[in-house]
Amino acid sequence: MAPRAYWKGTLKLSLVSCPVVLYPATTAAEKTRFHMINRETGNRLKQQMVDAETGDIVESDQKGRGYELRKGKYVEIEPEELEAVQIESNHTIDIESFVPSEEIDQRYLNHPYYIAPDGKAAADAFAVIRDAMKDQDRVALAKIVLTNREHIIAIEPLGKGLLGTTLRYPYELRDEDQFFDGIKSPKITKDMVELASHILHTKAAHFDPGEFKDEYENALKALVKRKASGKKIELPEPEERPSNVVSLMDALKQSLKGRGGKTSAKSHARRATGRQRSSRKTHRAAARHRKAG
Repeated sequence: MAPRAYWKGTLKLSLVSCPVVLYPATTAAEKTRFHMINRETGNRLKQQMVDAETGDIVESDQKGRGYELRKGKYVEIEPEELEAVQIESNHTIDIESFVPSEEIDQRYLNHPYYIAPDGKAAADAFAVIRDAMKDQDRVALAKIVLTNREHIIAIEPLGKGLLGTTLRYPYELRDEDQFFDGIKSPKITKDMVELASHILHTKAAHFDPGEFKDEYENALKALVKRKASGKKIELPEPEERPSNVVSLMDALKQSLKGRGGKTSAKSHARRATGRQRSSRKTHRAAARHRKAG
């Protein structure tokens, strides 16, 4: 059974348009979920909405949406009034521009969606738009309304279909300066950078999401299975933070051990030691020269 479409509308490139459907590209269905239960009865609990002032339980037909004008003062907005906010992107993805993919700051990427043609009649126009985008090797930018909000969506070819990723607006991103301004700029030796670079080289790989393992999710499933079978859950001892202070250079050298970097680590160490010996020889020669003078 095909999944239910999340959004239906029209994909438009200038005068070429075709009906399309959007499907969420991600799912949380396989995640382990816990419900709130009554410890005494074992029954599941349900949440109820309560009036913040009177404490009375509010039934579904009494719930509404309101925008806070000032503290405690709201203006109520009806569902049909929200529907009255009609803009073109409510039902149309109108491609406005094409940009190089590398120019899109990854912090702006939000939620991914699969875009497919809606019906056989849409296949030709859909294929024309998709293949034209493949030739240009660029990402399309358009607007779309999802859950009563207008989003910018980046669209690019993916197999036989298109991948649409909603983008965050600039006001949704925090300025990095408020987090990075306080970072000091210590003097790092060239040897340290070379050792760190070699560690990076030994861990070089290709992006393969098939290698990703959710160890916490697996541990949760094992916990639930063990508890359901009546077995005792052994609580781990709290980990102690290491108190010994290791120098950065020693930590870098130790990181290379056992990862195919021993030989290189030794060569780095030999070069560093050689430079130190040379420096000491120069220092002693200068001292003797001063003494002789």
